[in-house]
Amino acid sequence: MKDFINKLYRNHSLIYKALLFITTTFLIVYLFPKSGKFKYNFEKGKPWQSENLLAPFDFAIKKTEEEINIAKQEINDNAVLYFNLDNTVYPKVKSNYELQFKNTFSDSLQNKLLRKLKTSGRTVLEELYAYGILNEDYDFSENKKVAILENRTKKQDAFFSNLVEQNQVSSIIESVLSKESLLRYKGEFTSLFFDLVEPNLTFDKSFTEKVIQEELDKISYTRGSVAKGTLIVSKGEVVEGDKYQILKSLQSEYESQVWSKSNYTWVLIAYALLVALAMLMLLLFLRKYRNEVYENNTKVTFIFFNILLMVFITTMVVNYNSKYIYIVPICILPLVLKAFFDARLGLFTHVLTVLLLGFVVPNSYEYMFLQIIAGIVTILTVSELYKRANLFISVGQITLIYIVAYFAFFVIHEGSVKTLEWETFIWFILCGLATLFVQPLIYAYEKLFGLVSDVSLLELSDTNSKLLKELSDKAPGTFHHSLNVANLAESSANEIGANAMLVRVGALYHDIGKMKNPTYFTENQSTGINPHDELSSKESARIIVNHVIDGIEIARKNNLPDRVIDFIRTHHGTSVVYYFYMKEKEDFEDVDKLDFSYPGPKPFSKETAILMMCDSIEAASKSLKEPTSTKIEAFVENIINKQVEEGQFLNANITFKEIQSIKKVLKHKLANIYHLRIEYPE
Repeated sequence: MKDFINKLYRNHSLIYKALLFITTTFLIVYLFPKSGKFKYNFEKGKPWQSENLLAPFDFAIKKTEEEINIAKQEINDNAVLYFNLDNTVYPKVKSNYELQFKNTFSDSLQNKLLRKLKTSGRTVLEELYAYGILNEDYDFSENKKVAILENRTKKQDAFFSNLVEQNQVSSIIESVLSKESLLRYKGEFTSLFFDLVEPNLTFDKSFTEKVIQEELDKISYTRGSVAKGTLIVSKGEVVEGDKYQILKSLQSEYESQVWSKSNYTWVLIAYALLVALAMLMLLLFLRKYRNEVYENNTKVTFIFFNILLMVFITTMVVNYNSKYIYIVPICILPLVLKAFFDARLGLFTHVLTVLLLGFVVPNSYEYMFLQIIAGIVTILTVSELYKRANLFISVGQITLIYIVAYFAFFVIHEGSVKTLEWETFIWFILCGLATLFVQPLIYAYEKLFGLVSDVSLLELSDTNSKLLKELSDKAPGTFHHSLNVANLAESSANEIGANAMLVRVGALYHDIGKMKNPTYFTENQSTGINPHDELSSKESARIIVNHVIDGIEIARKNNLPDRVIDFIRTHHGTSVVYYFYMKEKEDFEDVDKLDFSYPGPKPFSKETAILMMCDSIEAASKSLKEPTSTKIEAFVENIINKQVEEGQFLNANITFKEIQSIKKVLKHKLANIYHLRIEYPE
């Protein structure tokens, strides 16, 4: 059991990667559509490229969206409006009219006129309540059909124009009185009916909507059917009209038919295999070409998380409305990965992610072409992301590529630009604006995953930062030395295409451990007193060597990133403190070389190797007396060749050609520092 636990512990990194691989694959497959994929590609107005297609099963021909919308509109236009009638209102109003009439009109009027007025009032009431008076104003067409319900039973049919709105009462009174030549009594009747008339019709919205919905539910979404074995389209035949609609119906039926349990399982297995294959290719790429990333589980998790995030966002947008698909800023993925790792890894991951998204999006070929081209442009154009202008310029170029490529695809599909959907260009512009979100996203990722981007490196390179200020106060000589090394290292990195910003920051902080005992290092000895004179060679060597360990401790207390701490650990590799080692050998024959050696490790990247060379050259150059170009060349060659012979660069991916280029830069820089003139032959 103990051996098994030890074995698990030894392989915990591999086990974690396996679990991460399985989890990511499962989540991506979970997001994918769970149906078969139609195996034929076809476009409206283009010839059928595949073999003759026979119907694989019976299926219905679906109506077009336009046909369905016309049918729905027709139902809504012809829908009947239902109003509830309160049958107690009219008798009550009529009874009140008989009572109030006497109070309104004087008894001094002739009986014949009174009878005529009373009859006219009754006529007004009959016209007002012939169909009913509405309780409020409604915005319906006058030709709209109406059904009046009394106790949930239809009493009569009418048009909306037959119903009386409350603001129409006055005009009806005027109309009736005009016929009887009684308009002079309009004021009295208006005053009388103002108090008497009550609405008796209420719009039954819920019942009306229920009836309309029942009619909408009866709409047939199909027109005709195709029997199994029927020839649908022949090879070379142009896909248009009914042919196109039949093919779309077959595709829809094929992709949305009810799957049996066994078929559903097979679809999931097939998706899982394809996704697993893509993720495996990524792991193999990391294992072969980016081993330092592969060995770091946090970095692998970060890459997998970003892939999953892009798949999730794209799937959500497609499920909501696929026309917004190009708003999703897929190019953030290569931008982020390039900021934290390198361009090749960013592009490789981007291509794999786009291939996976091809299962989700409509018009997958067009989508993948656009996104891969945009990803390539992103990688080629974005450099020095910490410079804001560079990001804006790159986003503009990416947006332009999207627009040009989409325009070309549209012309190929439609054959003209007359029906070009200009709003799609707005989606591309929004996508470009969303891509600018990469800056705050990089900051968030740095905090979440403990990674370091060039943006953070730029902040760390500020010599006014707290730690570098402290270094300049406590060890001014070391600070000046670090600045010189930073300049040499940056020029060397630019020469061979390494990360200049990273190596500069590493150079600025590589000797911060000397702050603990600054006077034990010659560059800080301003008084001429050397404290090493009172120590043994072994004790002196221990203090010198310990500046690496002290530097790591100070860096961790100040939360410096691991990528910067790597420079502190490796800038002396496993080299020997040669001066004190030789001094010890003068006094003792048996000297252990390890007591005078730095703990390492050796440099394991181009950047850390560059720092080792520049640090040694800059420190030793102070001992040059009467420097000439010949002396400087020999001096640089000797120091770097010795480091090569000691195997200090065996773990760094740096070539002899690159080392020669660095030598050339260092010779040129030192010549400028010492203001040398050209040596003319005598």
